[in-house]
Amino acid sequence: MQIFAIADLHLSFSNPKKSMEFFGPVWKDYQEKIKTNWLKKVKNEDLVLISGDISWAMKLKDALIDLEWIESLPGKKVIIKGNHDYWWPSISKLKKALPPSISAIQNDALDIENISIAGTRLWDTLEFSFEKHINFQPNPREKKDIDEEIQKDLQGKIFQREVERLKISLEKINKNKNVTRIVMTHYPPISNDLNDSIVSKLLEKYKVDICVFGHLHNINQKKMFGEKNNIKYLLTSSDFINFDPINIFD
Repeated sequence: MQIFAIADLHLSFSNPKKSMEFFGPVWKDYQEKIKTNWLKKVKNEDLVLISGDISWAMKLKDALIDLEWIESLPGKKVIIKGNHDYWWPSISKLKKALPPSISAIQNDALDIENISIAGTRLWDTLEFSFEKHINFQPNPREKKDIDEEIQKDLQGKIFQREVERLKISLEKINKNKNVTRIVMTHYPPISNDLNDSIVSKLLEKYKVDICVFGHLHNINQKKMFGEKNNIKYLLTSSDFINFDPINIFD
C-alpha cells in the first residue's frame, strides 16, 4: 500500500458556479487534472489522504455528487473537514452517507494496516503568518463585516477549540511503536520556518511521524516546510502540488 496526499480539491460538480477556474489560469481544468494525475499513480490498494476543502456544496445531498466522483477514483480515501466544507454534517450522519471507499475523521482516529491516522481542521493562529509566502488575491465572494479585533478574538477561540479536538483525536491514535502515525489538518500546524508551535509540540508528544495539510494557495515559492524533531510537515494544497497527489514517503 502506497500513501498519497492532496488537499483543497474544491470540487464543483455539485455547484458549477463555484469553480476555482474563477481564480486564474493555474486552476483551468483543475478537476480533470486531478483525475488524470490520480489515475496515473494511485492503485486500488493504495490510500489517499484528503485534508479538507473537498466540495463547494452547501448541503450533504449535493456534496455526495462530488464525493461520488472521488469514490470513482482508485484507492481508499480518508477525509477531514476544511473551512469551506459547509456541507459537512454530524459525523454520525456523514459516516452513514459516505461511499464505501471514503472514511472520515472527526474526534477519533483510524487504523489501516500499520498506519494510524488522527486529525482535525485547525484554524488560523496568532503564532505565525504566511502572508509573505502568498501572492495575495482578494476573494470577491468573501465579505468581512466585523472589525479586526473581533476577528482576532474569534480566531483565537476557534483555534483553541480545534486544538482540543486534535487532543481528543490524538488520544485515540495507535501508540504501538511499530505503527506509522499520521496527522491530517487543514490549516498548517507550524510556520514555514518550523519554529515550535502549540500544535507541533502536541504532535511531538504523541510521536507523530508525518503531518499533511493544505489551505494555503498562490504560494510564491517552490519549497515549503520540511522536517522538525522527526516529524515531516507536508503542504498538499492541490495547486501547490500541481493537482498531483504526492507520495508522503518520497
